[in-house]
Amino acid sequence: MSNFTLHELQCFNAVVLDGGFQAAAERLHRSHPSVFAAVAKLERQLGLDLLDRSGYRVQLTEAGRAFHRKVRLLLHEAEELQTYAAQLAMGEEAELRVVLGDLCPLPPVLEMLSRFFAQRPQTRLHLQFETVTGPWERLLKDEADLIVHRVPKSDVRMEWIDLGRVALVPVVAPGFLPFLPDTDITPQRMQAFTQCVVRDSARNPSEQGHFLVEGAPRSSVPDHLMKKELILHGMAWGHVPRFMIKAELRDGSLLSIAGRHFPGVVEELSAARRRDRPHGPVADQLWDFLARHAPVLRPTLGRVPKAKKPPEPHR
Repeated sequence: MSNFTLHELQCFNAVVLDGGFQAAAERLHRSHPSVFAAVAKLERQLGLDLLDRSGYRVQLTEAGRAFHRKVRLLLHEAEELQTYAAQLAMGEEAELRVVLGDLCPLPPVLEMLSRFFAQRPQTRLHLQFETVTGPWERLLKDEADLIVHRVPKSDVRMEWIDLGRVALVPVVAPGFLPFLPDTDITPQRMQAFTQCVVRDSARNPSEQGHFLVEGAPRSSVPDHLMKKELILHGMAWGHVPRFMIKAELRDGSLLSIAGRHFPGVVEELSAARRRDRPHGPVADQLWDFLARHAPVLRPTLGRVPKAKKPPEPHR
């Protein structure tokens, strides 16, 4: 039996995945005849019929199905080997692109990045800020090397390091509501009041809005800082990260309305990067640095303070 090539295995795998030679050729950016010839040569070398070509769509034979299971493993190993070789070929990066999301508490995260890059003056930190699904889009379009934001952990393209929890608290300014804020406020009662939301900075947003009250008037802003100011001035209500409003909750200039119907939400803040991309030596050092120092947020930032119950009437 002659040695088969990686190219022949890739052609065979593409035919199986796409159900035909033409679709496989388009996937591999090859001609139809070259893909057909590669698979036929593989079958001759193995002495096996891997594909049943008698129907409209080619099907795996029993031998082909068993062989394909092994091929998939081998091709995955080959991809990892290529990624590893690309990492070895990289010198120290001139620049690392880091995107901070709108849920990121700046002082602890910037302090950590400052400490890391102070020891690596040869690599420039290119820092950007994005909101909602903007960080994910930057990462998945290869426009960022690392993001610090909440992460869709079901997306197998990403790997992450949890840095701590961030609570989003539904708040109003005193006097904004014509009734006392309490834990039993319903969405129906809030329909008459303007809700402030942060705009998604992604060019193609991948999520619907969060915490939206259907039928309520809305005011959209570019970030949570502006949202906080609108709420403080009695122009709207909305969910704000607890780390931004600790003092206001303490002094009573903002009131939590968290309760049964508006429980608030706790998000996991994570550093994330592409699992399926090569990373240079400085990017890997930053990843290890973050892993060693995680978590970085105080636990209280991940708790939603409930609305205060109105005082009992005097008897």
